[in-house]
Amino acid sequence: MNADIPVLPERILFFDGLCHFCNGSVQFTQKRDPQNRIYFSPLQGEAAKKLLPHLNPEEPESVVYRRKGNTYYKSTAALYIAKDLSNLWPILSVLLLIPAPIRNLVYDWIARNRYAWFGKRDACKIPSVEEKSQYLD
Repeated sequence: MNADIPVLPERILFFDGLCHFCNGSVQFTQKRDPQNRIYFSPLQGEAAKKLLPHLNPEEPESVVYRRKGNTYYKSTAALYIAKDLSNLWPILSVLLLIPAPIRNLVYDWIARNRYAWFGKRDACKIPSVEEKSQYLD
């Protein structure tokens, strides 16, 4: 393996760092991931620019999830995140049986209104000292 290429975590949750709802979702995920398997990166960060160059940083998705080499968007991303959490949250992954276009109607409605309902930050959240090891940037 080339020493210049860093090893990527198996699970990375990319989130809109300016969105209060998205930041709350990250905190929710952190509390339910006791093994710290999920790493985090704002969509406005350098890791997202390198790993997701096709996304427009001016109009970020609310969540993108890289899991075991696959990249998931919208409701599929949210359900795979739930699948990787502790307790009963993985049960929600049964919703993956519903076709994505149907699931995404609800997802898109929430994503479209997230700034109006929950607000928007001026800058990305700065992780605490305890959280820092789980953030890529």
